[in-house]
Amino acid sequence: MRKILIIGAGKSCSYLIKYLLDKSESEKLQITVGDLNVDNAKKLVDTHPNTNVIHLDVFNAESRIEAVKKADIVVSMLPARFHIEVAKDCITYKKHMVTASYVSEEMQALNDDAIANNLIFMNEIGVDPGIDHMSAMQVIDRIRNKGGKMILFESFTGGLVAPESDNNLWNYKFTWNPRNVVVAGQGGAAKFLQEGQFKYIPYNRLFRRTEFLEVDSYGRFEAYANRDSLKYQEVYGLDHVKTLYRGTMRRVGFSRAWNVFAQLGMTDDSYTIDDSINMSYRDFVNAFLPYSPTDSVE
Repeated sequence: MRKILIIGAGKSCSYLIKYLLDKSESEKLQITVGDLNVDNAKKLVDTHPNTNVIHLDVFNAESRIEAVKKADIVVSMLPARFHIEVAKDCITYKKHMVTASYVSEEMQALNDDAIANNLIFMNEIGVDPGIDHMSAMQVIDRIRNKGGKMILFESFTGGLVAPESDNNLWNYKFTWNPRNVVVAGQGGAAKFLQEGQFKYIPYNRLFRRTEFLEVDSYGRFEAYANRDSLKYQEVYGLDHVKTLYRGTMRRVGFSRAWNVFAQLGMTDDSYTIDDSINMSYRDFVNAFLPYSPTDSVE
């Protein structure tokens, strides 16, 4: 049996665990799920015979190392900033590793060590990022195999809600840790190429520099630039393209609304507002607004 360790049993893990369990007999997989909340992990695996649930505190080096040593492949579903210690353990004990997170500078720094140990460290392999990379390379390879030359590349992706479940004013639902959505909203600047020219959008303009897309049978969407497109130029083999742009898709109105949060400073988590734990959502919003004797928060 191949032993897979999944670290983290949060909101994003349920379908991953279900998929692996469905494949566990045919692929001969033994799945161990490690989480601080053992009860939550047990709910995800139910009573499946090819599973094991352990209490795992990623900040406890002894228990983390013990779990990593017993695995063949480690899947880290932790918040992105916590992957690195797990990755270092995987280097030390020669274990393959998979994450759904963007490649951080710290993770990239382990690249040579992973190669030297004949290990696969596969990052950015979730829904987004992940499917966008695979579908992009499928298109690029198809064009190249036909003798075509790429001179412009644009791709758009996003966690979109199925139409039958799209029933809230944001046209968006949390399928991952809500805090990560806020962190993405903090954003950094966006960088890309357009007609041979370097383009840069500072964070305070990111959600106002949008474009509209029409998708057959699904209607109108908006898109904004997604982080640093240029770091994928070499990875995609697009060194000579004149345009390289990766965008995030949302339903129309999302960016305009999110821009309000960004401009007010509500996505900044570097400080805590006094007594915010006792505030209503309305009080919290009001704390960021100028005082007015006549205008309501609404």
